[in-house]
Amino acid sequence: MQKNWKFKTGIFLIILACLLFISIAVVPFLTVDAKTKITITTILFVLGEITFWVGGFLLGKELFNKYKAYLNPKNWFKKKILTETGKVDNFDNDISKS
Repeated sequence: MQKNWKFKTGIFLIILACLLFISIAVVPFLTVDAKTKITITTILFVLGEITFWVGGFLLGKELFNKYKAYLNPKNWFKKKILTETGKVDNFDNDISKS
């Protein structure tokens, strides 16, 4: 199946946004003064947010929500169960939510 340019660009921008957010962790170890570190961190954060949301806009609402759920740490350790239709649903063991 051939993916259109919006899909490929959207995925690329979301991956770039993740890399920008991860690179913020490197900034404290740079050998520059504190003012420059704050500026670099702010620029990386703003660019990360912009690229993430533009990528989400290009992917569309359904695909964007799907990838956003993958990136949410709350969903990383949930058990998954198969429903009768063959779809995978997240299963949460927490009884207090019911």
